[in-house]
Parts: sequence; structure tokens; C-alpha cells
Amino acid sequence: MNRHTAYAAFLVVALAPAAATATGQGIAAMSRWTAMDKCTAAAHKAFPDNTPEVIAKRDAQLKQCLAGGSLPPRDTQSLPSGAK
Repeated sequence: MNRHTAYAAFLVVALAPAAATATGQGIAAMSRWTAMDKCTAAAHKAFPDNTPEVIAKRDAQLKQCLAGGSLPPRDTQSLPSGAK
């Protein structure tokens, strides 16, 4: 039993650095998410109110920022029709 425990501990220690390293795809995804978050923050800073007109302007600025950075679109924050 002690021999098996030592072998398992060796495997965990030997494989831990490989599991902790970031992949190229992971790094690229994180940088895209960061850029998308910056676009969202800039849109909220420019249009902080929550009236339907301002939310529509915020959505338009967000879409423009994301398109300018070749980033994927996000769901808009517009209120559903009929909401006040």
C-alpha cells in the first residue's frame, strides 16, 4: 500500500506543472474577454442611465466597439418591448 501511495504522489508531482500551464487558445480567449469587458465598461461609462433611449445608445456603442476590435457580439442590454 505504501508503494502505491508513493507512486501516486510521484505522478501528481510530475504532472502538476503540465496541467498548470496555459495554452495558446486559453491566452487568446482571455485577451478577447478582457477587450470585450473594456468595451462594455466604456459603453456603460459613456451612457450610465437606464432609460430605454440611453440603453439603446449604449448597445450601439458596444456593438461598434466590438466590431472595431473584431470581437464577437454580445447580447444587448435593451429592455424588452413593453417594459418601462
